[in-house]
Amino acid sequence: MFSKATEYALRATIFIAKNSSLSKKLGIEEISVAINSPQYFTAKILQILTKKELIKSTPGPNGGFFLLNESKQLPIRTIIDAMGESTTLDKCVLGLKECSEKSPCPMHAQYKNIKRELQELFDSKTIEMLAAEVKSVKSLRY
Repeated sequence: MFSKATEYALRATIFIAKNSSLSKKLGIEEISVAINSPQYFTAKILQILTKKELIKSTPGPNGGFFLLNESKQLPIRTIIDAMGESTTLDKCVLGLKECSEKSPCPMHAQYKNIKRELQELFDSKTIEMLAAEVKSVKSLRY
């Protein structure tokens, strides 16, 4: 459904939310290993999320990445938006440009309810809720 970058961003944010604090910051290597993502790619994703102020970072030997409590309260949709995929949930399931109520694709009627439910899910589920539901680091791998 989402690009690899967005999938990694979701997994990284959940991992950071679950395992970091102001006093315990996580390094890129630890995060990339935990979410099974190439380290360079993880670094680029974390840079995007940091610029969007979804996650925080501190440089230096005791530095790393962490989430503030207010960031943990943000909906999952915020990560999707930060990664530039805000329209992914709004698009036609077949990728057609002209799909609408007036000119529906063959799957429009069935998918519109699913799409609405997905939008509600990503708008209502917070980072903290998702992190709390993750059982282990292994559940963040594929």
